[in-house]
Amino acid sequence: MKKIAILGSTGSIGTQTLEVVRNNPDLQVAALAAGSSVEEMERQIREFRPALAGMWSQEAAADLRNRVRDIDVKIVAGMEGLLEIAVFPECRVLVTAIVGMIGIKPTIAAIRAGKDIALANKETLVTAGHIIMPLAKECGVSVLPVDSEHSAIFQSLNGEPGGKIEKILLTASGGPFRGRTREQLAGIQVEDALKHPNWAMGRKITIDSSTLVNKGLEVMEAKWLFGVDLDRIQVVVHPQSIIHSAVQYVDGAIIAQLGTPDMKLPIQYALFYPDRRPMTGKRVDLFELGSLTFERPDTDTFKGLALAYRAAELGGSMPTVYNAANERAVALFLDREIAYLQIPEIIEEAMEHHSLVSDPGVEAILDAEAETYEYIAGRMKR
Repeated sequence: MKKIAILGSTGSIGTQTLEVVRNNPDLQVAALAAGSSVEEMERQIREFRPALAGMWSQEAAADLRNRVRDIDVKIVAGMEGLLEIAVFPECRVLVTAIVGMIGIKPTIAAIRAGKDIALANKETLVTAGHIIMPLAKECGVSVLPVDSEHSAIFQSLNGEPGGKIEKILLTASGGPFRGRTREQLAGIQVEDALKHPNWAMGRKITIDSSTLVNKGLEVMEAKWLFGVDLDRIQVVVHPQSIIHSAVQYVDGAIIAQLGTPDMKLPIQYALFYPDRRPMTGKRVDLFELGSLTFERPDTDTFKGLALAYRAAELGGSMPTVYNAANERAVALFLDREIAYLQIPEIIEEAMEHHSLVSDPGVEAILDAEAETYEYIAGRMKR
């Protein structure tokens, strides 16, 4: 029996992880954590019976504690609660599906406690990859990617000797606005940006996919996960989302992972690696597909991707500023306080305003995030 903990259990990745648990009786949920969805957490506790569960606020935790007082489960709250869940002795794997930089400290704690990490929290490697990956190596734990593209790269590397990568081909659907000009994007509304052509995801990541910021974050993750330089990570727009990513080797061979757009596959692969388990669902039918197409990304129209490469090249605290500025800009767009094209403008302004810290520790990373939020708040008041 493999016991797991899930940070962010009520979100898109968290709920799909629980679907994988339902279909694999030798998986058991030992601990769960969520932000504010008390009703959903109650349902999960009643179904999966974890020993430990957490909510972000004390108020939500108190509400949950009252709702499940008939069940033998400990309810915790806040960062202390996340850290307790991260190091919970019964768990072998921590699924980090929580959104935001609050995932950094629990991930570090879990690694130090010897837990393998099934990583779905982008911010952890984007902002603290220089801390996380060396620590994982030092502690002898695995960081297994849950993101579909990074899982595809990970699978494409299986059985190959190290140091033979010539190029990582990181695929992108292109989002709902592929092929449009900046002029055509000027009047984009929230509802338009939330219509992803292939994937069903949370609101924030769906907006990020439409701006190509999500792909920029994935470039930064890939750099740390696979130990490659930025100039060896090439983004390829692939509208069908069947090739989830590929690796080109020094002899010119390309090995790719193909599949339907279903996040349960990379989740299950991470939880059972190196084993492959049967999984129900639609299969790729190459005859039905007929053809697969590929394009270069339009970084003039979708500046978020170009800015990500710039942030990654500068390194240090700049990826944190990129991530934090985007997070706040997307929230403002979803609240209809800014226009769609202002998202990359705000990111660029925040990056230009920031004084780079070359080798930030965790507290310096969090300080850079707070500084970026303050800068954007001040900008909005002008």
